[in-house]
Amino acid sequence: MSGKSTVEERVKTTTTQTGALLVVGGGIGGLSAGLALARAGQDVWVFEKAHEFREIGAGLQLGPNAVRVLDWLGVYDALSEVAFFPHRLVLLDAIAERELGVLDLGESFRAHFGYPYLVAHRSDLLDVLLQACKDSERVHLLPNHTVERVENIPGGARVVCDNGNEFIGKAVIAADGLWSATRGLIHKDDPVCKGYVAYRGTLPIEQATEHPWLDDVVMWIGPGMHFVQYPIRRGELYNQVAVFESSRFLNGEPEWGTPEELFEHFSMCAPRVKEALRNIHTDRHWVMNDREPIPNWTDGRITLLGDAAHPMYQYMAQGACQAIEDAACLAEAVKDFTPDMEKAFALYQQQRIPRTSRIQTSVRVWGDIIHTRDATAVLLRNTILSNRAPDDFQYVEWIYGFNPLQSPATTQTADTV
Repeated sequence: MSGKSTVEERVKTTTTQTGALLVVGGGIGGLSAGLALARAGQDVWVFEKAHEFREIGAGLQLGPNAVRVLDWLGVYDALSEVAFFPHRLVLLDAIAERELGVLDLGESFRAHFGYPYLVAHRSDLLDVLLQACKDSERVHLLPNHTVERVENIPGGARVVCDNGNEFIGKAVIAADGLWSATRGLIHKDDPVCKGYVAYRGTLPIEQATEHPWLDDVVMWIGPGMHFVQYPIRRGELYNQVAVFESSRFLNGEPEWGTPEELFEHFSMCAPRVKEALRNIHTDRHWVMNDREPIPNWTDGRITLLGDAAHPMYQYMAQGACQAIEDAACLAEAVKDFTPDMEKAFALYQQQRIPRTSRIQTSVRVWGDIIHTRDATAVLLRNTILSNRAPDDFQYVEWIYGFNPLQSPATTQTADTV
């Protein structure tokens, strides 16, 4: 693309002056923000510390609330070619191997929410977003740039990289994830760990353990654990994630979350679950963290987006979805209030913080529900789930029915901010 080589030449200078918005982090949230802001008429520079733009991990789930934004960004058709459209969301008892609840994702779901529910490999989604950014004359990609510091300056903001290069733009959007260094400028807190660990693995669909739910998103639930399975990449691969609460962590032991503990914890499960667990990759695991919701994401011309603003557990599959929603709301606010970036950021977080805070706390509650060890709570949970019709969308309406493109950010005036 013309202009990219020019950008690379310019970054060799000590200080680069640009009228662009500077996005720190080139993951799903950062690239979504870059595309959305470009659509709002902004030039955007995206900084990524890795040598290339890539995603670590395997599958992710995207509800209609995120899919409608991806369609607005112009990437839905390309994503559809590599995604899989599951038939149902299914909750299963991991011990007794029986269905507890089903959400039908078929025609009635699509008609109700306007968009489908899809699952994809994280790298496939990132590749689709990355290509769209490369195709945009407004988005400039800067891999191999580790941002050491961001700061407000008169009339703008500065990004300082570890290679000595400095970039001055209109504002900074920090999409640098759970361990965001930028967040510390705005709110001092630490990630919260409760001892849950995730092991992941993908395999060719032909090698997946045979069961009746291969076309669905399945979550097997049990005491202090769950096991998620679903097809990705056009149904060619099968994604599996095993999550459990480490008793060794709870006992204060220094070594915890090991493969030995994984298999020990899942030994109580039904044979089908234990058989599938053999295909989990045990060479690496992920310690699960979130953070408490915070009342402010912004300092002057610096604001947060995605996991930097509202990291959450994966139990409701809304982490990436909320980052994508953030991107749309931010772009609409910037479009309405440019060049007053501080007013735009104020409107953006006014719209986003109540929703993401509710989802963060709801995810924690849902985790307590699916992982409960209390016999009475299990009976109550299973009774409620089994009595809900597959096409009853009332409990997910507030999540999937939300449309950030028709949010108050598009209708409020400067006087209301």
